[in-house]
Amino acid sequence: MRYLSFFSAVFAVSYSSLVAQGGSWAELYEPQVYQKMPVRVMKPIDFDSSNNYPVILSLHGAGGKGTDNNKQLKNWNKQLAEKAIREKFPCYVVAPQAPSLWNAEELKKIQSLIAELPAVDMSRIYIMGHSMGGHGTYIYIQLEPTYFAAAAPSAGSGLKRSEDFIAPAKIKDIPIWAFHGDKDGVCPYEKQRVVFEALKELGGNMKLTTWEGDNHGVSGKMIPGAENGKTEFSGDRCDPESDFLTWLFNQKKGS
Repeated sequence: MRYLSFFSAVFAVSYSSLVAQGGSWAELYEPQVYQKMPVRVMKPIDFDSSNNYPVILSLHGAGGKGTDNNKQLKNWNKQLAEKAIREKFPCYVVAPQAPSLWNAEELKKIQSLIAELPAVDMSRIYIMGHSMGGHGTYIYIQLEPTYFAAAAPSAGSGLKRSEDFIAPAKIKDIPIWAFHGDKDGVCPYEKQRVVFEALKELGGNMKLTTWEGDNHGVSGKMIPGAENGKTEFSGDRCDPESDFLTWLFNQKKGS
């Protein structure tokens, strides 16, 4: 498989030696162009081909659009690159870049790329994103409701002018942890609330953390959490784990 040789070459430098050489966290995300799609991939720390690793698909917001293969790396990508997190939760992080809204064509390319990565646990493919990336997270779990083991959309309700695009019945069986500031002036919190209430009625599997008093810029709070977060559960199906990454890596298709 061509990705085996690719990764053995580009990830030969370990995390510690990269830092010792003055490299930035972004260098851990190796750039490439896959089927004309710019993408950066961070490999599991201390990669061992005899193991199987989860994958986090990271979807950027509107500020990451383009073709420079750089702007898609956001604050949560920096957090995921921290050594302590990589050691506790070894995984791939795949961060593609889109020129506009996330669509089905890009999803097919992403799925093809993931299928070619060595030593992937296909039962633990996770997706997360903020704003346009949160919107894309909802789009993708509706397009492929059996592909992802868990999803974490942040401020993913769409813009004020956006038409309703989330069908709760399609996603009720996917473990979802959604995040939203209740004063969001870009992507209305009220739209997220409607989805959550619908999933409560359907017996869905959604946790909703509301950042009380916060506006749109809350993407850096998903992983570490914050004191102003209030988390609700759609029902008994929800995993009550309070740490986001622990919750995420607990999720597995078929469990």
